[in-house]
Order: sequence, then structure tokens, then C-alpha cells
Amino acid sequence: MKDILHFSHANGFPASTYRTIFAELADDYDIRAIECFGHDPRFPVTRDWPHLVEQLLEGIGKTRPEGAKVWLAGHSLGGYLSLMAALKRPHWVKGVVMLDSPIIAGWRSNLLRMSQWTGLDTRLSPAAVTKKRRMHWANREDAWRHFHSKPAFARWDERMLSDYIDFGIPSNINTSGVANAPRALAFDREVEFRIYKTLPHTLGARVAHGAPVPVGFIAGTESREVRQVGLEMTRRVVGERFEWIEGSHLFPMEHPVETARALQSILNGLRIDLDQVE
Repeated sequence: MKDILHFSHANGFPASTYRTIFAELADDYDIRAIECFGHDPRFPVTRDWPHLVEQLLEGIGKTRPEGAKVWLAGHSLGGYLSLMAALKRPHWVKGVVMLDSPIIAGWRSNLLRMSQWTGLDTRLSPAAVTKKRRMHWANREDAWRHFHSKPAFARWDERMLSDYIDFGIPSNINTSGVANAPRALAFDREVEFRIYKTLPHTLGARVAHGAPVPVGFIAGTESREVRQVGLEMTRRVVGERFEWIEGSHLFPMEHPVETARALQSILNGLRIDLDQVE
């Protein structure tokens, strides 16, 4: 029986965007995922994301065999949610892998809290762009041309971009399957904005003395987020279970096969850590 790996997506990118990575891992893991965080009214986006954590825990609880533990992994937003879920239900979790989700701690945590109060965080984060994000396209080809022409998306593996177009910018339910049907963002830009605006600033303090489960980390060599936050607290929490992958904060979209291999390597290492403890 394969281990369960519950994967959580980055802000703005539904889980099906990562299907290429899931396919690479499918031989060894039973992949589970919540398609879009923040869109279920039962789990609104609020400061420090407590309801999003509950949304993840509900998803895990529904599919977790009684008494079994699962692996958690996530990209950006998803990495933070995975770690916070493990802090709340460590008896459900074997280990966590965070993909470019650097833990904010110390003076940077205080700076984040102050910038959220003053609104400075909106200008310094992707939140500013989110408010103006285009929402509608004439058809699939129009959406493909729009994103493929942007430098950040032009770096993506075309399989990942294709899945983002199909699942992140789907046709209306009434026109699904209709050739040249209009397309619209699946991820509400107001939800995306609120997620950026409520980034937790207390996580560093909560893991300052370690995490209750083994944790690994994969970082992008050109990640602006890693440069801004730093890696001191992250390295303290993950120890040797750390790998770099060439690319930006969106390296899973740029190098999905390499990401899957690195994720598999980290998970194998965490499994060894568990075996040694037991």
C-alpha cells in the first residue's frame, strides 16, 4: 500500500496545475490535494490563516485511514499550511516538505507585522499586482498567448502552463467542452489578495524550538522570496533536509521533473529520520 502524500498549492495556482509533478510521484505515493484554498465559505481567509489550516485538516481527515499518518508537501502558501497543519495535528503527519516557503522569524517577522498594519506589504509583495490581474480571455488560445508572452510564464514547462490554462483558467461550466469558449480565472483575485495580506508572522516563534515532525525544504536559486525572508530559521528547523533547484519562486512550474525528484529525495531522507527515531 502506497503512502499518502497530501500536496497543497501556491496562492493563485489550483492544485491541478501541478499534475506533471503528481504524475512523476504517482508510482510511489497516493497523491491527494485540495483544488483551491480560500474558496470554500466555511473556511474564509483571515489573519494567520487558521481557517485555511482547518480546510487542509478536513481534507486530510476525510481521506486518511484510521490510525494512519500521511506526508504533507506544499509550494509557497501550501508549504506554510502544511507545516501549520502538522503543528496542530502532529499525530496525523509523518513529515513535511516545504517548497520555497521560507519561515519568517525575528526582526523580519516584526517588520511583516508592521507592514501589514500600515499597508506597506501590499506595495512590496505580489498583492499589488493581484488587484489588477486580468480575469477574462476570449478562448483557450487567447489565454495561452497572453501567459506564454510574459517572461515569468515563458520559463514554465509547457505541460505545467497547459494545465494552468485548463484548470486555472477554465471555460464556464455551461460552455465546458465547447470549442473556443470564453475563459475566466478560477482563483478569485480578491481571495488571492487577502491571502497575501494575511501572511502569518507568528510561525517562526512557533517553531523556534523545533517542529514536532521531520521537515524538509526545497528552494529556488533565484527566489526573491527566499532572498527577502532569509533562511536562518528554515535551516534551523530542517537541518540537512534541504535542497536547491535552479529557478525562481515558481521553480516547480519551471522544472517539474527535477522538483519531483528533489521532493522524492527529501521524503526518502525524512523516512530515514523517522526509522532512526523509531
